[in-house]
Amino acid sequence: MLNKNYLAKVRKNLLAYAKQRHEVIKQSGDAQQHAKKAIFALQRDDIKVAEENLALSKKILQNLVKKFMKVKGLLEEGSYKAAREEYVEAVLFSQFHAGEKLNEIKDIKVDDDAFISGLCDIPGELYRYAIKSATERNFKKVKECYKLAEEIIGELVGMDLTGYNRQKFDQAKQALHKLEVVVYELSLRDDK
Repeated sequence: MLNKNYLAKVRKNLLAYAKQRHEVIKQSGDAQQHAKKAIFALQRDDIKVAEENLALSKKILQNLVKKFMKVKGLLEEGSYKAAREEYVEAVLFSQFHAGEKLNEIKDIKVDDDAFISGLCDIPGELYRYAIKSATERNFKKVKECYKLAEEIIGELVGMDLTGYNRQKFDQAKQALHKLEVVVYELSLRDDK
């Protein structure tokens, strides 16, 4: 014999969690898209669009935390973590773009792993920005991109990263290598 009252309670809890999880996944996807749009806008030096998208991403993430911080496991969903990581990357790239130091993210709660994951993506963004800068003959900006990527790798190398962040670190090192090639090729030019 089943305790149908208890089973009904379990069913209600599971369905409520599934509904909340679906909301977290959808909203996280929106936050992630806005962060990606911010990065893309920064790559094109479109500060206004970047700021708008960063603000939208931040607002969504803050609302998710406010709404679901007491629901065990919901903010451990992969979609939320991916959105938070993308937001970190967008904020850090925005800091670089503004000529600021890459610094702590204070407007949303970011754990160490999320910060490192976002930081590991910055050399790739710097590489893309360096290519754009090189085509515009802004060699000073290319060198800034290279120096920051080199500094990031120099700091990350001593962290003994494992798992997901190790893979991200390996990608960051590849981006630094590509930047090294760009800087080297520019150094061979006569008209720099």
